[in-house]
Amino acid sequence: MAFDITPYIDMKPSQVRQLIREGTIDFPTAGMCRGYAQANLVILPPEYAADFEEYAKKNPFPCPILEIIKGTPETHDMGEGGNICSDIPRYRVYENGVFTKELTDASEYWKEGYVGFLIGCSFSFEEALMREGIEVRHIAQGRNVPMYKTNIQTVKAGPFEGPMVCSMRPMTPENAKKAYEITVKMPNVHGAPVHMGDAAGVGVADVMKPDYGEAVDVYPGEIPVFWPCGVTPQAAVENAKPPIVITHAPGHMFITDILNTQLNDYLEAKKHA
Repeated sequence: MAFDITPYIDMKPSQVRQLIREGTIDFPTAGMCRGYAQANLVILPPEYAADFEEYAKKNPFPCPILEIIKGTPETHDMGEGGNICSDIPRYRVYENGVFTKELTDASEYWKEGYVGFLIGCSFSFEEALMREGIEVRHIAQGRNVPMYKTNIQTVKAGPFEGPMVCSMRPMTPENAKKAYEITVKMPNVHGAPVHMGDAAGVGVADVMKPDYGEAVDVYPGEIPVFWPCGVTPQAAVENAKPPIVITHAPGHMFITDILNTQLNDYLEAKKHA
């Protein structure tokens, strides 16, 4: 399904978060709020939070932590006054590892002690690719980015384990090399591609049949380029089977107040603080 992000490209993140909160925007956020970082979400009951945090630390490329939210669902570091239960266009609820429903507001699910994790998103590096003249196909075609469960296994922590989910962008080999050089410098938003070329190399039988998101056109002479993806925790949740987990719906992100160009330095400074 095509949707139009044009009105939201140059809006401030706080304005777009308000429109999401009001229910005006319920579609994927790629390309919105040009310049600002976007984030994936996982909300867990307290007894699973420490294991998940360890899982994210062991798997920093698919799961780079931007902010941990405790006490209330309100965000601070990534956007003062934001709310992880109302400011994402669509949420997914998993019960005992099974995806049971999708909704536009998750406020009723937040309980005392719950912990939210905002995780870096590849939408952040797409801006850098487009600035260098590399077309990002799902944005050009108004679709949700295609994502695949691969045969690359993540490092286990507690009950959390499973395949790395990767997002895919088709490009010419020349642009793929350029994209590698750009994204390798951005480790806090997934870093460099994990695979370029034949999709079978990462266990993907058919790029036109993604596990999440929507297929995009691949033109003659192009190769698929796979990046670690923040939907990876959703695959791990299916294995860990907590009684309840709330995540973002793939492609529907939390838009932060931090500029993509500043995110890496901001997070590095936070690590050393």
